[in-house]
Amino acid sequence: MENAVQAVVVYDGRLLLVREAGGWGLPSGTGQPAETAEATAARVVYELTGYLADGSAALDGGPAVLCQLLSEEPSDGARLAPEDIRWMPNGETAGLALPEAVRDYLEGHTPV
Repeated sequence: MENAVQAVVVYDGRLLLVREAGGWGLPSGTGQPAETAEATAARVVYELTGYLADGSAALDGGPAVLCQLLSEEPSDGARLAPEDIRWMPNGETAGLALPEAVRDYLEGHTPV
Protein backbone atom coordinates (compact mmCIF):
# COMPACT_ATOMS: atom_id res chain seq x y z
CA MET A 1 0.00 0.00 0.00
CA GLU A 2 1.75 3.17 -1.15
CA ASN A 3 -0.89 5.78 -0.41
CA ALA A 4 -1.03 7.50 2.94
CA VAL A 5 -3.91 6.57 5.20
CA GLN A 6 -5.60 9.38 7.11
CA ALA A 7 -7.10 8.63 10.52
CA VAL A 8 -10.40 10.30 11.43
CA VAL A 9 -10.75 10.27 15.22
CA VAL A 10 -13.85 12.06 16.54
CA TYR A 11 -14.53 12.18 20.26
CA ASP A 12 -17.04 14.30 22.15
CA GLY A 13 -17.78 16.41 19.04
CA ARG A 14 -14.10 17.14 18.37
CA LEU A 15 -11.68 15.97 15.67
CA LEU A 16 -8.11 14.87 16.48
CA LEU A 17 -5.56 16.90 14.51
CA VAL A 18 -1.77 17.05 14.26
CA ARG A 19 0.43 19.97 13.27
CA GLU A 20 1.66 19.83 9.67
CA ALA A 21 3.86 22.13 7.61
CA GLY A 22 0.86 24.19 6.47
CA GLY A 23 -1.20 24.13 9.66
CA TRP A 24 -3.34 21.32 11.07
CA GLY A 25 -4.34 18.03 9.47
CA LEU A 26 -5.41 14.47 10.14
CA PRO A 27 -2.91 11.99 11.54
CA SER A 28 -1.64 10.09 8.51
CA GLY A 29 0.98 7.57 7.50
CA THR A 30 1.86 4.83 5.06
CA GLY A 31 0.88 1.23 5.64
CA GLN A 32 3.33 -1.57 6.23
CA PRO A 33 3.34 -4.72 4.06
CA ALA A 34 0.08 -6.67 4.46
CA GLU A 35 -1.30 -4.05 6.90
CA THR A 36 -4.94 -3.08 6.34
CA ALA A 37 -5.91 0.58 6.09
CA GLU A 38 -7.75 0.23 9.40
CA ALA A 39 -4.65 -1.19 11.13
CA THR A 40 -2.48 1.54 9.60
CA ALA A 41 -4.81 4.27 10.88
CA ALA A 42 -4.81 2.85 14.42
CA ARG A 43 -1.01 2.48 14.44
CA VAL A 44 -0.41 5.98 13.09
CA VAL A 45 -2.72 7.57 15.69
CA TYR A 46 -0.85 5.79 18.47
CA GLU A 47 2.64 6.49 17.13
CA LEU A 48 2.00 10.18 16.51
CA THR A 49 -0.27 11.12 19.41
CA GLY A 50 -0.11 8.36 22.03
CA TYR A 51 -3.87 7.84 21.89
CA LEU A 52 -5.14 4.29 21.47
CA ALA A 53 -7.65 4.03 18.64
CA ASP A 54 -9.29 1.24 16.70
CA GLY A 55 -9.53 1.69 12.95
CA SER A 56 -13.11 0.61 12.33
CA ALA A 57 -14.13 1.54 8.79
CA ALA A 58 -12.76 3.21 5.68
CA LEU A 59 -14.78 6.26 4.63
CA ASP A 60 -16.10 6.28 1.06
CA GLY A 61 -14.09 8.01 -1.61
CA GLY A 62 -10.56 7.93 -0.27
CA PRO A 63 -7.90 6.73 2.11
CA ALA A 64 -9.54 8.13 5.26
CA VAL A 65 -10.35 5.62 8.01
CA LEU A 66 -12.82 6.26 10.80
CA CYS A 67 -11.31 5.37 14.19
CA GLN A 68 -12.87 4.87 17.60
CA LEU A 69 -10.92 6.44 20.45
CA LEU A 70 -10.02 3.81 23.07
CA SER A 71 -8.11 5.98 25.57
CA GLU A 72 -9.07 9.43 26.81
CA GLU A 73 -5.46 10.24 27.77
CA PRO A 74 -2.41 9.73 25.55
CA SER A 75 0.37 7.40 26.65
CA ASP A 76 3.97 8.52 26.95
CA GLY A 77 6.22 8.12 23.95
CA ALA A 78 4.13 9.86 21.29
CA ARG A 79 6.25 11.09 18.39
CA LEU A 80 4.62 14.54 18.53
CA ALA A 81 4.82 16.99 21.41
CA PRO A 82 1.53 17.89 23.18
CA GLU A 83 1.46 21.33 21.52
CA ASP A 84 1.49 19.58 18.10
CA ILE A 85 -1.71 17.67 18.89
CA ARG A 86 -5.12 19.35 18.99
CA TRP A 87 -8.78 18.44 19.43
CA MET A 88 -10.81 20.82 17.25
CA PRO A 89 -14.61 21.11 17.55
CA ASN A 90 -16.19 19.61 14.41
CA GLY A 91 -17.93 22.89 13.66
CA GLU A 92 -14.58 24.72 13.41
CA THR A 93 -12.98 22.45 10.80
CA ALA A 94 -14.29 24.29 7.71
CA GLY A 95 -10.94 25.95 6.97
CA LEU A 96 -8.99 22.68 6.99
CA ALA A 97 -7.95 20.79 3.87
CA LEU A 98 -9.98 17.65 4.53
CA PRO A 99 -11.12 14.99 2.03
CA GLU A 100 -14.75 15.35 0.94
CA ALA A 101 -15.71 12.05 2.61
CA VAL A 102 -14.35 13.37 5.92
CA ARG A 103 -16.30 16.64 5.53
CA ASP A 104 -19.48 14.68 4.84
CA TYR A 105 -18.90 12.52 7.92
CA LEU A 106 -18.23 15.54 10.16
CA GLU A 107 -21.37 17.33 8.91
CA GLY A 108 -23.41 14.35 10.03
CA HIS A 109 -21.68 14.24 13.43
CA THR A 110 -21.53 17.89 14.48
CA PRO A 111 -23.60 18.73 17.57
CA VAL A 112 -26.09 21.53 16.97
